[in-house]
Amino acid sequence: MARVELETVIHAPLETVYAVARDVEAFPQFMPDVKSVKILEKSEDGSRTLTEWVAYASQLKLQVKWTEEDLWDDANHTCRFRQVKGDYDQMEGLWEFLPHPEGTLFRSVLDYELRVPLLGAIVQKVVHHLVTLNLKGILEGVKARAEAMAGGN
Repeated sequence: MARVELETVIHAPLETVYAVARDVEAFPQFMPDVKSVKILEKSEDGSRTLTEWVAYASQLKLQVKWTEEDLWDDANHTCRFRQVKGDYDQMEGLWEFLPHPEGTLFRSVLDYELRVPLLGAIVQKVVHHLVTLNLKGILEGVKARAEAMAGGN
């Protein structure tokens, strides 16, 4: 499986950043490549959700859909997620939100496999680039939203 690891420092309190990240249904409002996120199931305590995502890779004019299970750990400010069905052959990852001297460190690790039949290594590099851009867009979107809420810059 391929791996993408990204992180960003967000100039906002950890609780604000974590709350923005947990509100996945709002992502389409401030992330242009995320077309919809719908919560299909939610545990009574909110720690487990089943979410349906639709994203658009504008560079390839390709819509990508998947359903994932999200396991939120409020005490440790993490979310482990994995695709249960969808366009990826396999996808799982972790979001971590950590205290940082300038606010909050948002770290994301994504392991994925997306095989494109009849296409070789060059296309896999393009796919990796697009997955990286998508993940970067999520981090940047959460950063912008949390900093705006916190009155940061």
